[in-house]
Amino acid sequence: MTGARVRAAQPRLRAAPALWCIALGLALIALGGLFAATPLYPGGVAFVLAGVGSCAWVMRAGAGASVSRELASQRVIEGEPLRVRVQARCSRGPLPGGELRDPLLPRPVRVPPGHDHLGVPIEARFARRGLRVLAAPRLLVRDPLALATRPVLGTGPDRVLVLPRTEPVRWAARAASSAGSGLAALLAPAAGSELDGLRPYREGAPASRIHWQALARGSGLFERQLRSESERRPLVALDARDADGHEGLAALDAAVRAAASLCLALGAIGGCALLLPGERRARWLAADLAGWPSLHARLALVQACAAPPSAGVVAAHTGVVFQVCARAPRASRAAGVQRGRVLVVAGGIAGRAGDFEVSGCTGYLLDRARRKVARAAA
Repeated sequence: MTGARVRAAQPRLRAAPALWCIALGLALIALGGLFAATPLYPGGVAFVLAGVGSCAWVMRAGAGASVSRELASQRVIEGEPLRVRVQARCSRGPLPGGELRDPLLPRPVRVPPGHDHLGVPIEARFARRGLRVLAAPRLLVRDPLALATRPVLGTGPDRVLVLPRTEPVRWAARAASSAGSGLAALLAPAAGSELDGLRPYREGAPASRIHWQALARGSGLFERQLRSESERRPLVALDARDADGHEGLAALDAAVRAAASLCLALGAIGGCALLLPGERRARWLAADLAGWPSLHARLALVQACAAPPSAGVVAAHTGVVFQVCARAPRASRAAGVQRGRVLVVAGGIAGRAGDFEVSGCTGYLLDRARRKVARAAA
């Protein structure tokens, strides 16, 4: 576990009520002496002792008190519980009482007098992805009469990274019988899809690569040049434009969840690449998913971005491209989307049926991708 365990510089004692109590006691003693009213002496002494005693007790307990927060993890999936424990301790005897406060607590927790240790378990949930900065917990050491108070701060802040949740890809019946077969059909290499031109024959190259048609035409001996495996992997390109306002942020969160879900599904069946907003290099995810924690963390921190996914990276990619958009692309962007072959939009496009759904987004297979899946399903 990780957490705040050592106190920071502590605020000073707050003892205004205790000082008033002492002043009242001294006044009663003075009046008793001035008017020879002996019944005022016991009350005056009691008020003075109460004020001085409360200050001494709170100061001594506060000097030995500490408060800490322990996190079960510094990463959590949005909506899932995170176990947290806030603890207050006193090394100089029992605490006089007080309150335990933490940003994750719905209300302050009362510390009963006479205890030198108090632990409060918390089950925290975060509705949205992103980095959460939790202010340090605070213990207010206070006497039972609330005459003196001494705040005790824990070190902080603590940081929690809330990761976007992932969901399975649900394909429409007309696209595929299941999510797995739908993705498999979409990613299956078509005949000749690995060919990337011809080059002069190199001695030792396998005979299966020889281009016999060129030899028959008398053009000489050539071999087929195949595309690299990385170029054939699917690419998930996240478009975070037009994500303004409350609705825009909700759409962006849905698009990020969809991108994360697609990366996880595609990575599990062979690997994929992820292109984030504003970046000019795709990040690869191998079939063993070893790089998934890093990609997941980067997706959690995605913000609205005016720049589109790098057109150069998308244009150079020869595999299937999933373009995930927070908003449906405008007409001026249609040409760029057509390269993607698969368009994924938060919510969907009005009046158009989708081919699959994932994390509140709707996916549309463009012409080449739809024909490919239809052939595989047949």
